[in-house]
Amino acid sequence: MEIGGIISAIIIGIVIGVLGRLVVPGRQRIGILWTILVGIVAALIGSAIASAFGVADTKGVDWVEWLIQIGLAAFGVAALDRVKARR
Repeated sequence: MEIGGIISAIIIGIVIGVLGRLVVPGRQRIGILWTILVGIVAALIGSAIASAFGVADTKGVDWVEWLIQIGLAAFGVAALDRVKARR
């Protein structure tokens, strides 16, 4: 992976993480760095899932891929928040 790919993964991870955090109701007890990490992981896994279903490369904006990524980020934020709350 080139430096451009790493930078774009970080930027997409930030956007996906923030959108995922906005989807989860209530206050989350995780920091912004955890949100970014969850977003990056959700973006990578969401892209793989979208590719597996054949919806990763469409004409125009890949809305289905974005929805998968945001859903995974919301799930990740909620799961990490619950883990942090138990400690």
